[in-house]
Amino acid sequence: MENTPITPLADRILIRPIEAEESTYGNIVVPDMGKDRPDFGTVLAVGPGRYDNNGNLVPMRVEVGQKVIMPKYGANTVEIEGEEYVLSSESEILGVVN
Repeated sequence: MENTPITPLADRILIRPIEAEESTYGNIVVPDMGKDRPDFGTVLAVGPGRYDNNGNLVPMRVEVGQKVIMPKYGANTVEIEGEEYVLSSESEILGVVN
């Protein structure tokens, strides 16, 4: 695990967004504008998990290094020292890329 500027708490996940790729047709670059697609990112750090109603710790299923799919809206974006990060709860993650 790399040294990260943020330590997630509870069921939060620290994610570094992956830049969206542009499509090309021949020599024409078509930017991906106007499409409401989810974003991809790499998990940098995970919190310990959340506690259920009985006080039992529910461990995280997402692991450091995995590539995940995040919703376009809803997650918290923060910028620290010029780097952009996303803080999201595990329940907001749409999926893990295999």
